[in-house]
Amino acid sequence: MTDTEALSAALAPIAAGRATARIDGARASIVLDVTGLAEATRDELEADIRRVAGALPGVDEVRVLMTSERRTRRLIAVASGKGGVGKSTVAANLAIALQRRGRRVGLVDADIYGPSQPRLLGVEGVKPQAREKVLLPVETRFGVPMLSMGGLVAEGQAIAWRGPMAGGALGQMVDADWGETELLVLDLPPGTGDVQLTMIQKHKPAGAVIVSTPQDLALIDATRAIDLFNKAGVPVVGLIENMSGYACPHCGEVSDPFGAGGAEAAAARLGIPFLGRVPLEMAIRAASDAGEPPAAGNGPAAELFAGLAGQVDDWLKN
Repeated sequence: MTDTEALSAALAPIAAGRATARIDGARASIVLDVTGLAEATRDELEADIRRVAGALPGVDEVRVLMTSERRTRRLIAVASGKGGVGKSTVAANLAIALQRRGRRVGLVDADIYGPSQPRLLGVEGVKPQAREKVLLPVETRFGVPMLSMGGLVAEGQAIAWRGPMAGGALGQMVDADWGETELLVLDLPPGTGDVQLTMIQKHKPAGAVIVSTPQDLALIDATRAIDLFNKAGVPVVGLIENMSGYACPHCGEVSDPFGAGGAEAAAARLGIPFLGRVPLEMAIRAASDAGEPPAAGNGPAAELFAGLAGQVDDWLKN
């Protein structure tokens, strides 16, 4: 017959301190800590535990209970005061650029009513699965797992939800099984409504990145978004000026259809960091719409987003 001490000794070489075991008659009961392990690794470890325990003399039944500590992840919100400023494109490329810096990053498309991340990350039509009523993020080719309402409803279907339903959907995505992910980038809807308030109250971000175009109207709304985060005690990482300058592909002359320098001036006035400019370029728009975010490449746009990600990364470290 096998006693508890012998069972523990047999499991020690493969459990590496993760197993707590006891013998009750012919039954071996084992509590297995799988915190931080990927699903495939958990399954393999459980199978090895059952095999070794089941082979011991007098053991007729093996029960394994897997437990996992809840990980605390940091959230970075990417927000804007109004729509149409390219916030989602910036969020997708920023997440990829952070991943390329070695961060374990996930992306939550919290723009419940206008989800666009499935297209930007090339996973349109891929629906997330669930395990024990917990969503499993969709894997992408860029090493950034993602969840979006765009993967849960039919393409083109209107999402006519009131605030509590939208907030509940956001909660399910944030509390999904993100595995080893240490940082979630949240692509928030524009404005300062129910979804933003729910996110701040229940899933307080470590910081917020604000995206605006240079023109006055966009900056007025961006200032409102900044004020919301300030009042909620969420630090503003900085302001990104998107669609900043357009270089003619034929003559090379640079024009400023949305103005120039407005976001940098606003950042100085508000006392927040100015992270940089993203130009109005056809290549960025076309690549993003095609599910090939420029940050995943090696061109000038990739370097630009790498620079923005570097500043966010430094902010997180400090």
